[in-house]
Amino acid sequence: MADVVATPTRLREALRLHLVTDQALCGARGVQAVVEAAVRGGVTCVQLREKSLDTRAFVERARVLKAWLAPLGVPLIINDRLDVALASGADGVHVGQSDMPPEEVRRWMPPGAVVGLSVESLAQLAAAEHEPVDYYGISPVFATATKSDAAPALGLSGLQAIRARTTRPLVAIGGIHVSNAAEVMAAGADGLAVVSALCAAPDPTEAARALRRAMSS
Repeated sequence: MADVVATPTRLREALRLHLVTDQALCGARGVQAVVEAAVRGGVTCVQLREKSLDTRAFVERARVLKAWLAPLGVPLIINDRLDVALASGADGVHVGQSDMPPEEVRRWMPPGAVVGLSVESLAQLAAAEHEPVDYYGISPVFATATKSDAAPALGLSGLQAIRARTTRPLVAIGGIHVSNAAEVMAAGADGLAVVSALCAAPDPTEAARALRRAMSS
């Protein structure tokens, strides 16, 4: 597991700017090139999300990314697929409300692995507080086109309400870009997760730098 997630403080630092990949949005450049460019700009965690790749190709992509990210201390999280995470030696798994239960993920992943869970409402949060997870993906903060089955947008007030009810790290996702990053952080997020703001950016390195500047403003 990556050293950057060894303690709660380091985990929060690692979750600061979270790139969630989208193969279609990366286009001809490919996922690897976009990840490398975004990390150079300040991305601190990469979540590999692949809904169309077969398992063998998914594992191979994860292994290549893990090998590149590990020396930089940037954790690799696999979206949904416990089997791919185990086969590739990834640093963690992120699951949604209808995916494998977090306790099952925790049972199979090595000690020190990161387990994230998507939370879309206060009711889901109340149940999740009893789960063995390290952080919540709060989704969606704003309306988004990158996830067709997304729940209704929580808005900043919804994010604030969740922040008031948990001490676990919150990674906000959904419709986040450079123009609203600062207000999302101010509403209680520990980090931001973005898809199109980096995967579709003409220059992912500069886009990541701009997001980091906005988050600190």
